[in-house]
Amino acid sequence: MSPIVDCNSTPPAERSICSSVAPCVSLPQAFFARPAELVAPELIGCLLVKRQLSGELLWGMIVETEAYCQSEPACHGYRRRSPSNETLFGEPGHFYVYVSYGIHHCVNVVTHKANWANGVLLRAVAMPGEPERVAAGPALLARRFAIDRGHDGQPVDPGQGLWLAGRPPLLDPLPPQSLLQTSRIGISQGQALPWRWYLRSSRSVSRRARGDRAPKPEQAFVVAAAAPPFYPASRTDRQP
Repeated sequence: MSPIVDCNSTPPAERSICSSVAPCVSLPQAFFARPAELVAPELIGCLLVKRQLSGELLWGMIVETEAYCQSEPACHGYRRRSPSNETLFGEPGHFYVYVSYGIHHCVNVVTHKANWANGVLLRAVAMPGEPERVAAGPALLARRFAIDRGHDGQPVDPGQGLWLAGRPPLLDPLPPQSLLQTSRIGISQGQALPWRWYLRSSRSVSRRARGDRAPKPEQAFVVAAAAPPFYPASRTDRQP
C-alpha cells in the first residue's frame, strides 16, 4: 500500500522513501510548458535539489504549491510587466525569485509559455533528517536552500546547480485523495481560486485548511535521510 493513501495504517518503516531504490529523473522543460494550475499539483512529491559548493546535494520533497496566472489579480504579472517580474514572462522551466515584504525570498518556477505570466510558488518542502518545519513556508524554504535573487532567471537544470527532480517511483502516481486542494493563502486578491495544493499526510505544510488536522508524528509521511540517485532528463532510459 502506498504510504500516502492511508498513513494511519502504514507502519513507520513503510512511510519513508526507500531512497536506495528510488532513482529520480530531473524534470524536462516540457513538464513546465503547461498552465500553472496543471503543473502545481504534479509538483507535489517532486524534489527540489541544490548542489552545494562542497559537491554534496541538498534536497527535499515538495509538499505544498500554489499556482498563479496573469489573468488573475494575485499574480505579479497581472496588468503589468516590469524589470522585477520580467522572468515570469519568460520561457517555462526557469526559476522566478522575488522578495516579499522587502526581506523574504520566495521561489517559483515559470510555467506555460513565454510572454504570458504564469508560475508555481513552492510553498513548503519536507527535508530528510531535519526538523519537520524547517522549510514549511516560502521564506523558510528559500532560506534553507540559500536561494535569493541571484537565482532569478536561472534554468531549472542540474547543470546550473539548482533543479527539480521527478517523484520517486514509490510515489508516482500520487493517489488523488492524498492531496488537498484549497484557496491560496497570504494574498489580498484572488482568494477564491482553489489553486493551492498540499500533501495531507505531511507535517511540513505551511498552513493547513480549516478542519484538516495534521497527522500525528508517528502517522505522518516522512522522507528517508539517504539521498536517492539523481539522473538528468536527457537519459531517455530513465524517463518516467
